[in-house]
Amino acid sequence: MNTYVIGDLQGCHGETVALVERILEHEQEAGREPPSLLFCGDLINRGPDSLSTLRYVQALAQGSGGRIDAVLGNHDLHLLAVANGIRPESSSDTIEHILAAADREALLHWLRMRPMAIMAKGHLLVHGGVLPQWTAQKTMELAGEVESALRHDEWVDFLRDMYGNQPDRWDDALTGTARLRCIVNALTRMRFCTADGVMDFKMKESARVDASTGLMPWFEVPGRCTTDTTVVFGHWSALGLRITPQWIALDSGCVWGGQLSAVCLDDRSLLQVECPEYRAAKGKGKA
Repeated sequence: MNTYVIGDLQGCHGETVALVERILEHEQEAGREPPSLLFCGDLINRGPDSLSTLRYVQALAQGSGGRIDAVLGNHDLHLLAVANGIRPESSSDTIEHILAAADREALLHWLRMRPMAIMAKGHLLVHGGVLPQWTAQKTMELAGEVESALRHDEWVDFLRDMYGNQPDRWDDALTGTARLRCIVNALTRMRFCTADGVMDFKMKESARVDASTGLMPWFEVPGRCTTDTTVVFGHWSALGLRITPQWIALDSGCVWGGQLSAVCLDDRSLLQVECPEYRAAKGKGKA
C-alpha cells in the first residue's frame, strides 16, 4: 500500500476532492490497493468551503480503519479556540459555517483527536517544524504530550493557555503550560529559528531571511537531530513545494492560486491539481 501526504487544504474543497480522486484513480489503474492518505494540517480556513472540506476529510478518515489521517495545523487549533470563545474570529477567517453547522460538535471532536505528528514509512509528518534539539522519537513523544492535553476532559483549559510566543526555545526542564506551548509553537507555527533553536514568529512572507539576523529555516540548522529522518511539513506557502532527501515542503499555495500537492512517500512521485486564487497572494498571512 502506497502512502501519500497532501499539503495544506485551507478549505479548498473542490481541489481536495479532485486530488484525492486522482490519487485513488492512479493507484487503481496501477492495480494497487487503496493508498494511505495523510494530510499535513490546516484542513480549513481562508479557502471558500471550510465546512465541506472538514466534513470530507473526516468522512474519509472515519471509514479508513486508520489508513487516512491528518496532523493538526495552526488554523485547525485556531478553529477549536474560536469555537470555545478563547480567540475572536479574524476578518480573514472562513470558519463561520463550521461554527454554525448542525454537526459542529462532532466535527470539532474529531478534529481535536487528531495527532500532532505522524511517523510513516520512515518519514516524520508535522505541520510546521521540528526544533533542532529533537530527534524523530523525541518529537513523537512531545507531540503525544500535547495530544494527551487535547484529549483530556479539561482540554479547553489547555487551549486558554496555548497562545503566546514564550518560551521561544526548548529546554527539557520546561513543565506545564510553558512546555506544551513551546511544543505547539514548534510543531504548528515555526519557520525560522537560530542555530541554537530560538524560534522566530515574525517572518511569514519569505523563504529567506538576512543572515545578519542569525535566523535560518529550521531545516537548515547545522546538526539538527532529525537529519536521519525525512521530515514532511506544510505551513510555508512562501517556500513552496520542495522535495529533498531530508525534508519535503508541501504547502504549494492552494488558496493563493498555486497548486494542491501530494507526494507519494514510496517513490517521491508528485500529483497536483491547479487552484484558483481564492486569496490574493501578497502581503501578510500567507500561511
